Amino acid sequence: MTTAESTIERELISKLEELKYEYRPDIRDRAALELNFRQKFEALNRVHLTDTEFQRLLESITTPDVFAAANVLRGYSSFERDDGTPLNYTLVNIKDWCKNSFEVVNQLRINTDNSHHRYDVILLINGVPAVQIELKTMAVSPRRAMQQIVDYKTDPGNGYGKTLLCFIQIFVVSNRTDTWYFANNNARQFSFNADERFLPIYQFASEDNKKVTHLDSFAEKFLAKCTLGQMVSRYMVLVASEQKLMMMRPYQIYAVKAIVECIHQNCGNGYVWHTTGSGKTLTSFKASTLLKDNDDIAKCLFVVDRKDLDRQTREEFNRFQEGCVEENTNTETLVRRLLSDDRADKVIVTTIQKLGLALDDTNRRQFNKAQTYKERLEPLRDERIAIIFDECHRSQFGDNHKAIKEFFPKAQLFGFTGTPIFEQNASYQQVEGEQGSYRTTDDLFQRSLHQYTITHAIEDRNVLRFHIDYYKPEGKSCPSPARR
Repeated sequence: MTTAESTIERELISKLEELKYEYRPDIRDRAALELNFRQKFEALNRVHLTDTEFQRLLESITTPDVFAAANVLRGYSSFERDDGTPLNYTLVNIKDWCKNSFEVVNQLRINTDNSHHRYDVILLINGVPAVQIELKTMAVSPRRAMQQIVDYKTDPGNGYGKTLLCFIQIFVVSNRTDTWYFANNNARQFSFNADERFLPIYQFASEDNKKVTHLDSFAEKFLAKCTLGQMVSRYMVLVASEQKLMMMRPYQIYAVKAIVECIHQNCGNGYVWHTTGSGKTLTSFKASTLLKDNDDIAKCLFVVDRKDLDRQTREEFNRFQEGCVEENTNTETLVRRLLSDDRADKVIVTTIQKLGLALDDTNRRQFNKAQTYKERLEPLRDERIAIIFDECHRSQFGDNHKAIKEFFPKAQLFGFTGTPIFEQNASYQQVEGEQGSYRTTDDLFQRSLHQYTITHAIEDRNVLRFHIDYYKPEGKSCPSPARR
């Protein structure tokens, strides 16, 4: 390590100490790392392990499979003690990640059979290595650090598969002025070339989508203890169908936070303006699954406006989390799931047409005409329900929206749209007495919760740039735009 890199490292550690991390200069090798983990594990689970038990515990949790390790980190596990009794444990406080211990170590050297790597800075959550930070001087591109991490991981016998480093969730690379981060993953999702074709990398941003690239600012915004705990526990997605870890982009995180906070404070409705192609399905999935853990909410409905989107959304939700939502083959199935107390039925994906049929005064079950669907749903009328509408600019200006609001007076409505309706582009006129007024997205959903426009997406290279040519047709005095 150069003198300049050492200076950047010391300054980062000082910043982390300001953020209330405990600096552990005594942890410089594998034995010290494992001893510290053992102490934190025993304190968290209120147990004392024998040496043989601890060794078997290490052998049972260390794995080269990043996806499997990520699941262990976020869940409950069981271990058989020497006397045959089971020990149910967690590696971290998964109920409240803010209450874990947060430590920083540097120049950790991990020796395995064929590997002798040294790591610049590693952040420990309850003794578990969760974040690795590789630093370069300002004259060196962070891409060099990315390539170094990839090389380390592909080195035979590396520590990522044989030691506690298997639990690394996030990599950060920085030359102090330019900082990037990306998720750990198994080899088939973890490769890097000059075009960054295979390795999704991110720069953090503020709520107004301004980049946070300086290492000090990044530490304050991203590495603060509770924030980092949330980044790992809430804003990374474990994609079951592909066995991979996925980072949520900053604008997705802010949108989810805004929805969850709006429901927590019970402060009305709102809409998210995220441009087409920015990953609204992932954002809505994460919002829905976080609301699943909110006991104040009876149901979370994700409503689309076409049957093909119903299937597509269900498939996407279940890609992110296997068995997350089931198909509502007809209105009867939807009504039964709405009335179900089963936790598996708390998040429901449906079309607005099917929900409209369920709330129709005349629509009855085919084989039991004693009650309408709407009458059967009466127990839900006064429940708190979150309803998230996809592409809300297309489907929210008709009778179905009105019926939903009237039947669920305590529901909070949230819309996702890439093209919101403003007064300038409104085309639907609502007549009230003699005065006509246009219905806008603000009229329906009260306020904007977060915006990520096409301009932001182009700057982030999330969508392709486009160019507009202006030409003057023959005989015309005003130019007309032609998009290509």
